[in-house]
Amino acid sequence: MRTKLLTIATAAAAATATASTEALAHTGHNVAFAMHDGLVHPLAGADHLLAMLAVGIWAAQLGGRALLALPAAFVAAMVVGALTAHSGLATGGIELAIVGSVIVLGAAIALKLDLGLATSIAVTALFALAHGQAHGLEVPAGAGIAAYVGGFAIATAALHASGIVAGRLLSRAPALVRTLGVAISAAGIAMASA
Repeated sequence: MRTKLLTIATAAAAATATASTEALAHTGHNVAFAMHDGLVHPLAGADHLLAMLAVGIWAAQLGGRALLALPAAFVAAMVVGALTAHSGLATGGIELAIVGSVIVLGAAIALKLDLGLATSIAVTALFALAHGQAHGLEVPAGAGIAAYVGGFAIATAALHASGIVAGRLLSRAPALVRTLGVAISAAGIAMASA
């Protein structure tokens, strides 16, 4: 199992490094900076960072097909959200939904909530749409949308992989994992109050 976790973490790091290098080889809409901005965006805000780590931890708790399905659903829905927002179809309440995602995903970990695979995917994807819309609204001027979206998709996948690794490594200490869920949820509540 440790070999699998190490493989996942290594693949996420390699994908991030490779994508950054490949971006430098392209010309056009400031691709290198757009990729960089996309890679950094999920890491720069505690709300995005905590929600994305939480998806990985929750997926690790659920195990089985959820291990890949939840992160994949999040990334896919986030890309859809970003593209719709960038094209002018943003919805209201984005920040509230993002903070709500931190609270709910933290609570899901704390309660070791198993809603079934389909419902867990739907919940994850719904929150991801809001995160994606926030990303889509913050595309830097002159940046290529494809490089920016690619950057934050890679960073998000790496955060999910980190959450999965943490969840798996801490699986022998379920009380600690649940405490981590409570801390994530509490951070979301604090963000909502700020």
